[in-house]
Amino acid sequence: MRKNQPVMVILGIVLLIITLFLTKKRPQPLDNKYFNRNIHNLSYSKHARCRMDCRQVSEAEVLDILQNGTINPQKTRLNDKPCPSFALEGYSQQDKQHLRIVFAQCEDLTKVVTCIDLDNDFSCNCK
Repeated sequence: MRKNQPVMVILGIVLLIITLFLTKKRPQPLDNKYFNRNIHNLSYSKHARCRMDCRQVSEAEVLDILQNGTINPQKTRLNDKPCPSFALEGYSQQDKQHLRIVFAQCEDLTKVVTCIDLDNDFSCNCK
């Protein structure tokens, strides 16, 4: 029985590591608890307007992504100052552009920060 004791200890450690790995808490997707899709005061930065014009993205397409887009947690910055920024992605209804729209959301104002076409590389001259 003593010969098998080291094998049993190693097996126990391996099983513990596997259990910890499988039960590790996965990050949850951001939801509407953080981002308010029902906004009343939307403004556009000069940069966003320039990017929208260059990429031929309309205000209606921005609103569509605002309402139906998926929050990208890797591009969202909850600690941005003065307001957290949320990167929403989706396909526009009008011409199926794959877009990322970044919104900075304060309590009484949501600002469109930038607009990115994820499939096409446009050479915009926006500063």
